[in-house]
Amino acid sequence: MLLDVREPREWDAGRIPGAIHVPLGTLPARAAEVLPDPSVPVVVYCAHGIRSLQAARFLEVLGYADARSMAGGTDAWRAGGLRWEAPAGSALTPEQARRYSRHLLMPEVGPEGQARLLDARVLLVGAGGLGSPAALYLAAAGVGTLGIVDFDVVDVSNLQRQVLHTTDRVGVSKVESARVTIAALNPEVRVVAHEEMLGPENVASLIGDYDVVIDGTDSFETRYALNDAAVRLGIPVVHASVYRFEGQLTVFDAADGPCYRCLYPSPPPPELAPPCSVAGVLGVVPGIMGMLQANEALKIVLGIGDPLVGRLLLFDALETTFEELTLRRDPACPTCGEVARSGEAALGAAAAGAAAEPASAAAPERSAPAGARDPEEPFILRTADPR
Repeated sequence: MLLDVREPREWDAGRIPGAIHVPLGTLPARAAEVLPDPSVPVVVYCAHGIRSLQAARFLEVLGYADARSMAGGTDAWRAGGLRWEAPAGSALTPEQARRYSRHLLMPEVGPEGQARLLDARVLLVGAGGLGSPAALYLAAAGVGTLGIVDFDVVDVSNLQRQVLHTTDRVGVSKVESARVTIAALNPEVRVVAHEEMLGPENVASLIGDYDVVIDGTDSFETRYALNDAAVRLGIPVVHASVYRFEGQLTVFDAADGPCYRCLYPSPPPPELAPPCSVAGVLGVVPGIMGMLQANEALKIVLGIGDPLVGRLLLFDALETTFEELTLRRDPACPTCGEVARSGEAALGAAAAGAAAEPASAAAPERSAPAGARDPEEPFILRTADPR
């Protein structure tokens, strides 16, 4: 194990490939975390070999059987012409280094991770209750390109929970309002506005250029269209929905787990899935679920943690509890099941599934005049036993 105990600015300038970075001052608190097996040999290095000698002696006191200091440090290493890498994040500007300094301090992110975020492309389908907090935190994190799909305009009733928008923008398109807010928060983020309704005809062209999709859709018909296209294109979808005081969250990634049709093979009757304009919603609930969606998207982009693939997280705001259910792929699923995955039904799965859905079971059409209703929060199926 190679352990780099230099300061963050030294690490950012370059390092030995494969090393773990723990500044000397934080080693006492993090030794057990980064070096869980005391029997693994550890070579500690710094710039000249002084700090690394202190660190190696400290590790010996902690019981590490073979902890050594690299004589001469990185100066001698580089003078010998040995392998050296300058991280992708070393291209960060001084302003970026200041803005994202808290990310750069974390080994799970660091300069390379921040560079991945700056290069990432995330699409938010909906700039409403879920899309608003997700967009704000993804922009703050430095996600380089945020696409936003929404055809509606800001209504005063949105402002109870849709924190992207402001009172003075009532009547303005939501994608334009979102662009203004994001530009004020982080002007480096590129906002791509898709002022249109997502449907089977345009879904593939809308999502095809993005790495991750945040699902803030408001109807089962739209969700099925998004799901089927994402499965075909291999794009992970971070899905959330809310109902009054409750929310649910999962990640659909057909490469590793089930898809949306595995969870809901067919839409429920409208009376079991009322819109928020009928049932209401506590304003913070979509905020909480939207932030969790942003968290999942960041994990996927950075390649860290354990995304909620094959797991459904249920949140109850009244009890402040989280419950997790296991989801499994449906072998008979027309989109990601065995037949579909073998390619025999890949081309016709989406069309067949859409044709099988009765029009009366879908959520209300989004063809109403702008501001006529409140369509932004998705629906959640309520059953006596969600298992």
